[in-house]
Amino acid sequence: MARKRAPGFEAQREDMLAEAARLFAQQGFSATSMNQVAEACGVAKPTLYHYFQDKNDLLAQICDSHVHALLALVEEVKAKGLAPDAELRALIERFTSVYADAQDQHRVLTSEIKFLADAERQRLLDVERRVVAEFAAALTRVRPELQDAQLHKPLTMLLFGMINWTFTWLRPDGDLSPEALASVVSDLFFGGLGAVQLRQPAVHS
Repeated sequence: MARKRAPGFEAQREDMLAEAARLFAQQGFSATSMNQVAEACGVAKPTLYHYFQDKNDLLAQICDSHVHALLALVEEVKAKGLAPDAELRALIERFTSVYADAQDQHRVLTSEIKFLADAERQRLLDVERRVVAEFAAALTRVRPELQDAQLHKPLTMLLFGMINWTFTWLRPDGDLSPEALASVVSDLFFGGLGAVQLRQPAVHS
């Protein structure tokens, strides 16, 4: 029989993941020890191992939690049944805001995932691909002809290029709030989306 978890187990686990993500983002995965994580969390090292098998497990859970939160966000927006334009705009704005609120987790996902075992890294990359595929599908609902021209995926990756790296320069105390930036990104993408010219797909011999 599985051991029952105390009511505060998940809350403490989430707090530990957040502290570990902060350290990994600031110092790098390799340079951070489990002793440092335990100290930052205000717990004894054995307590940390009660929640996580080792440092790799901690890294995997940070990345897993983040990518599944993004996937859940996509599914939440999709379930609203919005018109195509409104759906894509909502996705852009929600993702931009989430990235701002989870800068440590996103930095860890983009830069430290390489330290995971191949199978674990592949599993997480598969979830990321599902997220990208949902964005591409939302984009083609706005302009269906983009799929026939094989432009829906490149445009989706260009969109992610706009928002994926905001954590490198967006500051919480800056002049531009995450909410304002989300609207700017959405307006910029929609303002340019209609101007994209269709081209015949390249023929590979």
